Amino acid sequence: MDFTNPLVYGVPCFIAFILLELTYSKTHGDDDLYEWKDLFASGFMGVGSAIIGPFFKVVFAIVLFEATFEFFNPEVDGVRTNLLGYKSFGYAWWVFLLCQLADDFTYYWFHRANHEIRVLWAAHIVHHSSDNFNLGTAVRNGWFTILYKPLFYMWLPAVGFPPEVVMVCLGIEALWQFQLHSQYVPKMGIIEKIFNTHTMHQVHHAQNVEYLDKNHGGFLNIFDKLFGTWKELDDDIDVKYGVIHPPKNHNPLEILTHEYKDIWKDMKKSPKLYHKFMYVFGPPGWSHDGSTLTVKQQQRLFEMQKKMNPDMVFERPN
Repeated sequence: MDFTNPLVYGVPCFIAFILLELTYSKTHGDDDLYEWKDLFASGFMGVGSAIIGPFFKVVFAIVLFEATFEFFNPEVDGVRTNLLGYKSFGYAWWVFLLCQLADDFTYYWFHRANHEIRVLWAAHIVHHSSDNFNLGTAVRNGWFTILYKPLFYMWLPAVGFPPEVVMVCLGIEALWQFQLHSQYVPKMGIIEKIFNTHTMHQVHHAQNVEYLDKNHGGFLNIFDKLFGTWKELDDDIDVKYGVIHPPKNHNPLEILTHEYKDIWKDMKKSPKLYHKFMYVFGPPGWSHDGSTLTVKQQQRLFEMQKKMNPDMVFERPN
């Protein structure tokens, strides 16, 4: 069965909503919401993703998902049967709901891995590298993420979800993630109990130490709550968006590669192979000499400082 990827319709909507939010901000006194150089850099990254994305999706996603589905779900007497012995999923409405839930679970761990494994963070940092939080930032995507993202989702066709269904769910997930990047949507009461909302995503994009590596969820916030990464937006905290070590300028090449350069520099700090390995695959901020701190180390230090002096301003070692 053939399905149209929802992103086919989403891209024109992305552009329209960015222009609408931009116009609204400039005509309602929110001049700082968008910065022109930053918006153009985000737009360039988004256009690049739109151009190279379809090719890599065909090679690394569709082909990979189809091959996985075929291997784990061979035809037995004309019926697709999973190697575990049950009939593979079809196209019933409940299959889409179940796949969307499985997609959300996968997205949580994929997204969390992007924040906790430095070589993956080097690709994902592109999305967080803007000091602004707006719908333009939503399209500021790294170009290398697509090379490994399908690997996280391979288990879905392996357990029997048709590749077309998986791709539709991935598209819907991307649409939801786009609209989260707006400051104009307030807290929404009971909806906040279940869904990942705009204010929760503001937390995710903040570099305030208490907000780092929080709210990785897609649609739902249940996985953040289950696995200890959920954080509500505190109206008393002045949110600072962006990353601790941002790119030096708005040059797209610098935005794409600056963290890889930093990894290479850090690897040369120690001759030990274990240290080199950790600089690549350890958490961002890990250092062999304690000169920089991981997020968990920063947050532990922050909590200690708060207990000693609640009014103290947290200062990172580097």
